[in-house]
Amino acid sequence: MPGLNQQVLRTDVAGMPLEWIDYRDAVRIYHSDQLAYACGSSLYTVHGGHSALTGERSIIIVNSIIATHGRQSSWLKSRQNYAPPLNNHALFARDAHLCMYCGNHFRDRELSRDHIVPVSLGGEDGWNNVITACKRCNNHKAGRTPEQAGMELLAVPFVPTHAEYVYLQGKRVLADQMEFLIAHFPRTSPLHDRIADLI
Repeated sequence: MPGLNQQVLRTDVAGMPLEWIDYRDAVRIYHSDQLAYACGSSLYTVHGGHSALTGERSIIIVNSIIATHGRQSSWLKSRQNYAPPLNNHALFARDAHLCMYCGNHFRDRELSRDHIVPVSLGGEDGWNNVITACKRCNNHKAGRTPEQAGMELLAVPFVPTHAEYVYLQGKRVLADQMEFLIAHFPRTSPLHDRIADLI
């Protein structure tokens, strides 16, 4: 059974993935009657205090995926022009921790964010202009475009949808959580192949 550091996937009532939460937030949702339904595997059992009236002890079983009541802004995240915030953790996960120039797999500390069109040449710091590169390849490319540096990109960068971004932000995604999230990816998402390679 996973420890208390295992993240819970929170969705809205319609099942749209919203975010990862920790066990404390999950217990608050269960306790405050915001839970619409739970699915996935049971992650952990949290024992509370004893009722002064009945003497019974409260017990909450937290599942890996929980849907919550309430008004949600998930429709905003499904708009065509939605772009999640760019950060290296999600970028490296999007590119499967591969250098998009040499094709080798690296740990986070050995990777860097490379701007395909360098910022010094007018390139933007956005999802469509950044890729994961090992520090060696990034240093070799320097302030040039890949063409100027004689380097070839192995994959085209893309902007993740909100569901893809939630997946990319996950730390240890369980099989049932992954299956749930993949069902919300666009059919043409490059993540389908990248995740299949990891499984």
